[in-house]
Amino acid sequence: MSTALPLSLPGQLYLRAERHPHAVALREKRLGIWRELSFQGYLERVGWTARMLWELGVRAGDSVAILSDNRPEWLFTDLGAQVLGARGVGIYQTNPAADVAYILNDARCRVVLCEDQEQYDKVTAVADETPSVEHVLVVEPRGLRGVEDSRLRLWEHFLEEGRALLEREPGWLKAQLAARSPDEPAMVIYTSGTTGAPKGALVSSRNMLEGSATFTAQLGLGQEDSVVSYLPLCHVAEKLFSLLLPLAVGGKVHFGEALETVQQDVAEVSPTVFLGVPRIWEKMHAVVMVKMRDASWLKRTLFETFTRLGAGIRERERTGQRRWWDALAWRVGDLLVYRPLQERLGLRRCRFPISGAAPISPELLAWYDSVGVRIYEGYGQTESAGTSHLNIPGATRLGTVGRPVPGVECRLDEDGEVLVRGSNVFLGYLNKPEATAEVRDAQGWLRTGDLGEIDADGYLRITGRKREILITSGGKNLSPERIQNALKNSPYIKEAVAIGDRRPFVTALVQVDPETVADWALRRKLAFTSYTDLTQRPEVRKLIEEEVTRANETLARVEQVRTFRLLEREMTQDAGEVTASLKVRRKAVLELHSKLVEEMYARTRE
Repeated sequence: MSTALPLSLPGQLYLRAERHPHAVALREKRLGIWRELSFQGYLERVGWTARMLWELGVRAGDSVAILSDNRPEWLFTDLGAQVLGARGVGIYQTNPAADVAYILNDARCRVVLCEDQEQYDKVTAVADETPSVEHVLVVEPRGLRGVEDSRLRLWEHFLEEGRALLEREPGWLKAQLAARSPDEPAMVIYTSGTTGAPKGALVSSRNMLEGSATFTAQLGLGQEDSVVSYLPLCHVAEKLFSLLLPLAVGGKVHFGEALETVQQDVAEVSPTVFLGVPRIWEKMHAVVMVKMRDASWLKRTLFETFTRLGAGIRERERTGQRRWWDALAWRVGDLLVYRPLQERLGLRRCRFPISGAAPISPELLAWYDSVGVRIYEGYGQTESAGTSHLNIPGATRLGTVGRPVPGVECRLDEDGEVLVRGSNVFLGYLNKPEATAEVRDAQGWLRTGDLGEIDADGYLRITGRKREILITSGGKNLSPERIQNALKNSPYIKEAVAIGDRRPFVTALVQVDPETVADWALRRKLAFTSYTDLTQRPEVRKLIEEEVTRANETLARVEQVRTFRLLEREMTQDAGEVTASLKVRRKAVLELHSKLVEEMYARTRE
């Protein structure tokens, strides 16, 4: 019986397809039309992919790279490799060729799936440096017709060949699945590389499935739930939903047409689950605030009135001091403000808006709560298969990342570092036993690198990164993330880097949000020609100065930003300032902009 199959991600798909073959698993938008794929169709394509990878020589322990935006073929390849005991290796499609070569070599990838010519060109550009790569698959071959490359295979033909092979061997797929172990590496997920070269985390099916089973059960997710897949599937957070939601509970995953259409896709789908990294929630908030400033007097007044009322109602709910008229006031606010806003954001049906992958400002969470969008903040990292803590309905504490999910233990080390242990803790880093030993001890405790506090009820609050704590020359320990989040609450500030380690006070490098600041400038008829020109306008400097002053009001005196400088260009991956997942590389930023940093402290000493 199929139910005797060992626990594995493709094995879970096999069971889901057997029990609910005609239920919709994936929906993909092409040329404005949503096309559906059932669980049976999903399993077939994974099987065809696996059979053809086998034909190409892929075996257990090998690696198959995926260099593509989110799309169904991403999942087919990832799970197809796992059928064979091979490992799917995601590569950010924004990575330059040199970074692609690093991962292809580190994981010794034999096959690479490329989305289009742009990604194919990266792989061919480093062909001499990546001898392990034997085959390159391309999904969208526009521009590649007539290219002579013995490694090149078109996805359409590849899948059709796999289908023909599997039809002649109907028992092959099940036999492969029966040979799998839930504890063997199923995927390699590369870390962001904020403090050095990215490391490949080996994650097993057990890590992913048992970890996801706990939080999906806590949230009460089921077949009626749906998500929009838009964050990179290379990231463990997106895998938790795009890969695991259908397999674990039978929910639906939607793939939009492009990153540029995400907001429209979300509004169309109105997903019940929406995962956003803090930057996404910050961006949504910024757009709303800018639009409200341009709105009519009546709309602006209603918005300001009911967000203020909503904040008071939510605060009284948290403290158990609700008034008799709060329910009525909320209904009126929902009719006039909250419902239209939620529908515009595509979150009206969203039961579980979730924030993860990085700390988010409590003030921002409180704002969303005041308009009826209660975001549940969670916590985890690649090494803990994405999740170890989560706020859940009925057990949420603002400003914390929640309590440990069932099956996970958490404690603080002597220096305040957060340690977790459970079946979700990864197997180790690929080719890096010393690095593995540094973060996972013999008792299975994972050193997260984060500093935290645990309250009497077991809720964890992250206070900063162990390696990034700022110690001022006066001996004060400060969290740069807290300061940066306060600054990024402004709709006009996209990124901020707080500085103060071994310094007498805190300063900051600020990157303005080009869209909201440009809109602000145009409404004031301020002419500018480029991002650099915009940042050099004295009016813009004054605007950001006011926003920094506003942020300082929420910070302790020792945390307040004394002065700042605007970056004259956006931070980029090519310059090494941000990772592929847009996390800021603090050390690189401070080195590249050292003159600005020294200028701030020199000017203040004068």
